[in-house]
Order: sequence, then C-alpha cells, then structure tokens
Amino acid sequence: MHLRSVSVERPTRDAPTGFPFAAPAIATLETLELSTPVTFLVGENGSGKSTFLEALAWAAESVAAGSASLDTDASLAHVRPLGRALRLSWQRRTRRGFFLRAEDFFGYVKGVKSQLAGFAEQAARVRAENPDLADGELSRINAPFAGSEAALRGRYGDDMDARSHGEQFLDFFQSRLVPGGLYLLDEPEAPLSPQRQLALLAILKEASLERACQFVVATHSPILAALPGATIVSFDEAPPEPVAWDDLEHVRLVRDFLNRPDAFLRHL
Repeated sequence: MHLRSVSVERPTRDAPTGFPFAAPAIATLETLELSTPVTFLVGENGSGKSTFLEALAWAAESVAAGSASLDTDASLAHVRPLGRALRLSWQRRTRRGFFLRAEDFFGYVKGVKSQLAGFAEQAARVRAENPDLADGELSRINAPFAGSEAALRGRYGDDMDARSHGEQFLDFFQSRLVPGGLYLLDEPEAPLSPQRQLALLAILKEASLERACQFVVATHSPILAALPGATIVSFDEAPPEPVAWDDLEHVRLVRDFLNRPDAFLRHL
C-alpha cells in the first residue's frame, strides 16, 4: 500500500463552497480509507466519484497519461480547489504511476496517428524539394524523423487501425505499468468489451498482488468491481461508504435485465 487515506479539509469562510464542494458525497466526506490495494469508486453520473478522483490525481501530483499536465489541463480547472483541500496520508510516498481517463486515451491515439502522418509528410517533402540528392543523403536528412517514426511504430505497431480501441487501450495501459505505482483510473471500461474488461480485471489482480501496485478506479462496470479483495465505495451515499458487490445497484439492474429483458423492454 502507498496511499492510506484521503481527507477533505472543509473550506474556510472565504474559500469556494459551490461545486464540487456542494456535491452531497463530497460535502459529507471526511476521510476515505484506502485499506486494500484496489479501491473502486462507484455511483451514478453526477455523484462526484470522477470529480473526487480528478482532485485526488491533482493533489497526489500524479502524471497524466495521454493528456496535458494536470496543472495546465483546462478540463480540470473546476477540481483544483477540491484538490487543494485534500489531505493525503501516505504509508510510502511513490512518484510512480499515472492518472488516466478514457477520453484522454482516445485523444492520445489521435495524436500518435497525427505524428506518424507528419513524419511521412516530412520525408515526402524533403524528397520532393531535393530530387537530385542521392538516396543516402536523403536518408541522412530524414534520419531524425525516421528514428522517431520507428520508435512510435515499435510501441504502437505498423497499423494502429488494425486493432480495436480496446486492444490499443490494454496495450497502452499494460506497457506503462511499473511495480510500486499508484494508478488513478477514471472509467477505464469505456473502450472495452466485456471480454476485454475481464482482461483488465486480470491485469489489476496481477499488478496489485504481484507487483505492489495500488489502484483507485472510478467505474460503472460490475465486471471490474467484482475483483476479489477490492474495496467498493459508493458515492451514491452521503458520506460515501463501503458496499458489497451484491448490493450495487448496477449489479442488481444488470442481473434483473439479463434474467427478464422483456420486463424492461416492454416499457420502451
């Protein structure tokens, strides 16, 4: 374990008191204990789980995987006041790990593709502007771009479009896991099929048990939340509190739907 608990210091008279401080789960949260290597934050949209996770990432000075720095990311401006109010208790401070939102990954993939296209355009432009140069001289001029392109293709493959978003996401995630890291994940199931969610669940289990990694994950996925030994904290409660997997509303809803889909569909 690295991070033992997170406490919220209530705003002073002159501090901001609106969102996100006014969200019921956050307004009533005093201390969130992180007593197991994997903690899932669950709750309906708007419950505050993702907002809390983003603020935690800022307070922990986490590295943003696939996006801008947490200090400059405009989409996180609203959570920084909450981040400043969080008090983190460490068992062992770690600088390893990262913060990852599913939407940041999609943007990252788009950026990689843009870079690869740019390298190809640069090589074509050099050749077009210097038609009389020998191939060896053209290769020397293009060497910096070719080296960068080779590094990207070595990491992501020759054709990123040949793999699904889910496959790319799992490769991206697993290639960056290092022992002893703290990983803060916001709805990582978004690009994943149920089968790929099971693959991610296996990665979380192995990394937490065998590689001393710690995970705090905001999720809607009953599959991920079923990880044995994990703590599940419901942000639908005020204050947030641990809940059993069988008591999750998402679990009950999915189970009921699969058992009796007609009972739901006839009302549509």
